[in-house]
Amino acid sequence: MHKLKGGVYPPAHELACYRALAAALPGDRFRYDPNSALSMADAIDFGRGIADLANDYFEDPVWGMPQLARLRELVPIPTATNTVVVDFQALAANVLNRAVDVILLDTTFWGGIRPCIKAAGVCETMGLGVAVHSSGELGIQLATMLHLGAVLPNLGYAADAHYHHLVDDVIVGGPMRYDNGAIRVPDTPGLGVALDRDKLARYHALFVELGGYPYDRDPGRPGWYPLVPNRDWADPAQSITPQLRRK
Repeated sequence: MHKLKGGVYPPAHELACYRALAAALPGDRFRYDPNSALSMADAIDFGRGIADLANDYFEDPVWGMPQLARLRELVPIPTATNTVVVDFQALAANVLNRAVDVILLDTTFWGGIRPCIKAAGVCETMGLGVAVHSSGELGIQLATMLHLGAVLPNLGYAADAHYHHLVDDVIVGGPMRYDNGAIRVPDTPGLGVALDRDKLARYHALFVELGGYPYDRDPGRPGWYPLVPNRDWADPAQSITPQLRRK
């Protein structure tokens, strides 16, 4: 399963990229997540433009449950979210007025493993799919996600992962390792991981030096600010790879 993280380039360009990805990897499955950056019109065009492919789901193409509900009526692909259904009140609203088909559970967003398991039970009862989200977690939270995924009987989709983007971790032994596309659930007491305090101190010092990561900005486009829906797209012909600078 391959996920295209979008919402950066014009939707028509990302549509072409998505279809090229599917053509290059026949037999695999795909999912697209533009972080709610699309307008309703763009989301309809994109969804219909990939309807013939092996899609897992259409993740947060537009913002908010009313728009997701309307999109769901117009595009024949399961919708998914990790942004608008992140507590039981929103989950109840989605049960009453279906906006999304797949709830992406995250132990940070939902407040731990137990609330996620409870939410998964509600989803199973009400005919909603569940998947395990990734919010770019380090090893401690990743361990919670692995344990969560291992005990959900109705987990119907491959778990998201940004973990392979990391070059190091703050747990003893360094980053967990993939084996044939999967990470083994830790089997030692507790979460099964231990904090490497020397690495924690080293990366804390680096944080003090460099500052926080501007999660809602694009370091490759200093003058850009996020809008929903977005209209200020990056130019596919220009490189926006940022240069990391020390303060």
